[in-house]
Amino acid sequence: MKNGQPYRLIISGGGTGGHVFPALAIASTFKERHPDAEILFVGAKGKMEMTKVPEMGFKIIGLWISGLQRKITLSNVLFPFKLLSSYLKAKHIVSRFKPHVVVGTGGYASGPVMMAANKMKIPSLIQEQNSYAGLTNRKLAGKASAICVAYPNMEKYFDQQKMKLTGNPVRKDILDLGSKKNKALDHFMLSGKDKTLLVIGGSLGARTINQSILAGLDKLIDANVQVVWQTGKFYYEQIQQQTANKDLRRIRIFDFIREMDLAYAVCDAVISRSGALAISELCVAGKPAILIPSPNVAEDHQTKNAKALVDADAALMISDMEAGKKLVDEALKLLHDHTLSERLSKNIKTLGKPNAAEDIVNEIEKLVECN
Repeated sequence: MKNGQPYRLIISGGGTGGHVFPALAIASTFKERHPDAEILFVGAKGKMEMTKVPEMGFKIIGLWISGLQRKITLSNVLFPFKLLSSYLKAKHIVSRFKPHVVVGTGGYASGPVMMAANKMKIPSLIQEQNSYAGLTNRKLAGKASAICVAYPNMEKYFDQQKMKLTGNPVRKDILDLGSKKNKALDHFMLSGKDKTLLVIGGSLGARTINQSILAGLDKLIDANVQVVWQTGKFYYEQIQQQTANKDLRRIRIFDFIREMDLAYAVCDAVISRSGALAISELCVAGKPAILIPSPNVAEDHQTKNAKALVDADAALMISDMEAGKKLVDEALKLLHDHTLSERLSKNIKTLGKPNAAEDIVNEIEKLVECN
């Protein structure tokens, strides 16, 4: 409570799961600690947050905003108009809601909202997920009240006096997977006797991972390996068509897996991209993993993320170019090498920060009480 009134919090960010899910983890943790708190999300119209946030029981308002493209497009021509429109709407939202603190997790929508909060002298907190700070967060950092980062050595982007190393918040339901194995087997209708491989390419999917699994699917089927496969919505129908004549009795294909706690609980190994959120969840889940960094990201930060784990003997890495030839074979080796799996699982677990959401909420509370 602040002066006898419930806390009011605006959280903005999205576009991808890497921005949306940390925002939801922060909101859920804040709501658990302050059940009477009023929390409003602001996202970008047409992006995944507009469906994921309401599914978690939070209100969201959409802005007409999108990112700049690398080539000349109509979207780029419209960008200045979108930015102005979104900023004016964000000012209206902030003015009416009167939040005690505004939190930005990066992505298109967080820019106008954080700008509006700064203009109105409302405390703001940035949560940066990556080792390479995003453009929106870099631009807003100068006027932010506090900055929570997931990686050390971020002084090149942010004022050290404002920074706190918290790690990335992850869904609370993956903090205790040991008790969920039987429930997970029932949910995915799988056998507890066979090895299970979880394949995730991020919330939007990954073409290289999907193609690599598709190319080696017969090997996995012949080895009696069960597969829980999140293709991403853009690839789902294509994968369904291309696997129509396969023996899919042990294969579970989804466009998106909502019950990620059960997916982690059921699997013996994971194939994944190495975005910040994926890395954070893998460390907390403690699962042996093969990482395939996306080559299409700023400063090649996914390779840096993956290499940090490889150097700690906490994961395996295969390049995007090599995945087609090596991925399934390496996955089969990992699934059946008990010593290697145990070592990777033990080491990756030591890198997890399971209290990240709690630590970020602590910082939000400090901003409320100091203002």
